Amino acid sequence: MNGKVAIVTGGAQGLGAAEAEILLDHGASVVACDIRDDEGEAFAAAMEAAGHGGRIAYQRLDVTSADDWARVVAFAERRFGPLTSLVNNAGIPGRAGVENTTEEGWQRTIDVDLKGSWLGMKACIPSFRRAGGGAVVNTSSTYGLVASGHGSTAYSAAKGAVVMLTKAAAAEYARENIRVNCIHPGVVDTPRNQTLPPDWLEGLLRKTPLGRMAAPREIASAVLFLLSNEASYVTGTSLVVDGGYTAI
Repeated sequence: MNGKVAIVTGGAQGLGAAEAEILLDHGASVVACDIRDDEGEAFAAAMEAAGHGGRIAYQRLDVTSADDWARVVAFAERRFGPLTSLVNNAGIPGRAGVENTTEEGWQRTIDVDLKGSWLGMKACIPSFRRAGGGAVVNTSSTYGLVASGHGSTAYSAAKGAVVMLTKAAAAEYARENIRVNCIHPGVVDTPRNQTLPPDWLEGLLRKTPLGRMAAPREIASAVLFLLSNEASYVTGTSLVVDGGYTAI
């Protein structure tokens, strides 16, 4: 990833922070974005202290705002040069089921989990062209492939749509040396998943052949591969990193 420039959304903590850190470890310059400003600034400071000075910056980003996206892309280009890499990681759950999901709740989940990925690509692809090409990793979920049975209707709808958004964009931009892939993480040991009801979490782990949550770095390693030149012939695909959850 030496010389590459990446934006990572939801980058203040959890999976996004792990993704930003592994890209930094492999030589990229990274703009970590979030709406959690305190955590984001603290993460950037920690990465500076860890030896990544001059290659990390934090920017506030509401992924549902086209204006925010334009501002962050312009900032990244000023600070580091044209973008080569985008990780659309930001997301929110939607667990109220068909009947109890409000219109506002449905729209919020779709906006963050699906529209945010589209807006990110729309904003970043012109910068990729200026760099001579690039790679996107969109974040779906195991629930973009299988149903949960726990009322994650809006979430599953958004994450399933991310798969087709990824394929459509991959086909559209392949001839411009722009690759687009998505990942399907299983249960990851993040602050959000630590708040799951204990019986729900236990049930998820019982259905996971490896029998444990993933460390964020394990998912981040898959993202690193898809963004790197080692995946130069990989586009339009879904990489499932779920401990076997969807295999049974």
